[in-house]
Amino acid sequence: MKHKFLYQMLLLFMISASSFSCSKNADEEPFLTVSSESVSFMPEGGTSEPITIEANSKWTITNSASSWLQLSKLSGAQGTDKTTFTASANNSGVSRSAVLTVTADNGQARRITVTQTANLYPSYNISPKAPDAAGMSSTASELASKMTLGINIGNTMEALGGETAWGNEKITEEYIKFLKNSGFTAVRIPCSWVNGYLSDASKMKIDQAWLNRVKEVIQYCVNNDMYVMLNIHWDGGWLDENISLAKKEVTNAKQKALWEQIATTMREFDEHLIFAGSNEPPADDAQEMEILNSYHETFIKAVRETGGKNSYRTLVVQGPSTNAGLSYELMNKIPYDAVPNRLMVEVHEYTPSQFCFLDEDVSWGKMVFYWGTGNHSTLEPDRNPTYGEEDAILESFRKLKEKFVSKGIPVVLGEYAAMRRTINGKHQPKDIALHNKSVDYWTTFVTRQCKINGVVPFYWEVGNVIDRKNNAIRDQAMVTALKEGIK
Repeated sequence: MKHKFLYQMLLLFMISASSFSCSKNADEEPFLTVSSESVSFMPEGGTSEPITIEANSKWTITNSASSWLQLSKLSGAQGTDKTTFTASANNSGVSRSAVLTVTADNGQARRITVTQTANLYPSYNISPKAPDAAGMSSTASELASKMTLGINIGNTMEALGGETAWGNEKITEEYIKFLKNSGFTAVRIPCSWVNGYLSDASKMKIDQAWLNRVKEVIQYCVNNDMYVMLNIHWDGGWLDENISLAKKEVTNAKQKALWEQIATTMREFDEHLIFAGSNEPPADDAQEMEILNSYHETFIKAVRETGGKNSYRTLVVQGPSTNAGLSYELMNKIPYDAVPNRLMVEVHEYTPSQFCFLDEDVSWGKMVFYWGTGNHSTLEPDRNPTYGEEDAILESFRKLKEKFVSKGIPVVLGEYAAMRRTINGKHQPKDIALHNKSVDYWTTFVTRQCKINGVVPFYWEVGNVIDRKNNAIRDQAMVTALKEGIK
């Protein structure tokens, strides 16, 4: 009798516990979450990052795009689980998308939108090579330390209408030798590829003769142990003026087509050659920065996939508007590169712009002729700066060092210069000696900050400092100011 009573009590307890548990589950709010509501793929396809699904019931995914999209997991139990999406290559010529529905037994549902762009242009990576590390041993930081003083060959290879269209001489190997003998260790070659240099614009096909000419100029540099940074410059604005969601797909397609051709042509050069993806791409907020990053990653991927020495080549990506302050604020994610320690970041310095390049008084400010401590004019005080002096330059370099250099990411100052208004200037300062002193001081000050903060300087030169026809120095004071900065 005693045992029967205990059995009844135990049975009653189990029923009560079960009822309590059922009541608890019934009272629990149904939930279903997905870690991402959108997934995007490039035309070549690939596999996404894992997507986390969390629910307090079983769930399933309805895949309406199974002809081109596969999932690692289509269903799961309650709790936390993950699935990945794999897209096949899109050779249809048009973008495609699908909306997948995650449905839970608890009545909840979530949507995941999957998009994939199309190949708008032919692939020019038709002869990829196995990785070749010969002559490519230096990391980006090691290369940066070797490029002590760089100079631009400006207004030449980027000129619209041809290499000599903007009044400069055709580049010769003798000129490159002269640059080296003048104390420069690296050159930056701004280059156009679209404006006037396409043999078939509908296919973004670069004229082979132009590719060969650029390759010839690079060979001049490498022959003389000069490092060379080759970019896609403004080039009509096809990239710079299209940092928007509406233009993202077509701009990435152009970037891919161009860099596949450039990288394939230049693939055999060793680490003396560095590629830079763009020039001064403007980005003013987080969304535009994300779009710009996609252009950078397209550039990196296109170069890497051609193989050979490009598998290890150091590549340069541009900060938003190549502005130190904006780069500090917005460049919180370095573009992905499967190869470690082979990226540099590029910014430019023209602060204050009224002193560096403004050649007319405008509504927002007047031209400035003088700059720096001890260099303000009493003859024409309205031509003294009201902002952008030493403190501003120091702050820019502080940000570059903190954000990038201190973390092992080298920085290139791809352009910097202050206009000497006594050379072909429309407006002559009243105190010419003080103006020249200001220009030289600015040049030395910025160059010295590069050296102090581990930044590679590339002075912007368009023929005013160096006589390219006769291979002679036109402005010895400027060359002296540059060399003074790297002492």
